[in-house]
Amino acid sequence: MSDTVLAQAANINPGLAAIGYGLGAIGPGIGVGLIFAAVINGSARQPEASGKLQTIGYSTFVLTEVLALIGIVIYFIASLS
Repeated sequence: MSDTVLAQAANINPGLAAIGYGLGAIGPGIGVGLIFAAVINGSARQPEASGKLQTIGYSTFVLTEVLALIGIVIYFIASLS
C-alpha cells in the first residue's frame, strides 16, 4: 500500500512542480525584502552601526536564499521523476 502511495507522490506533473516552486519562492522573496528593509532602516537611524548591520543582513540573506535553493532542487527532483 505504501509503495503505491510513494510511487504516485513521485510521479508529479512537471508543470505542477513549476507552480509549486513559484509559490515556494514567494517566501524567500518576501524574507529578503524584509531583511534589507531592516538593514536600510537601521543604517538610517544609526549610521555608525552600518557595518555591523550589513554583516548581519548578508548572513541572514544567505540563510533565506538557502530556502529558495532547496526549493529549486526539489523542483528538479519532482520534474525529472
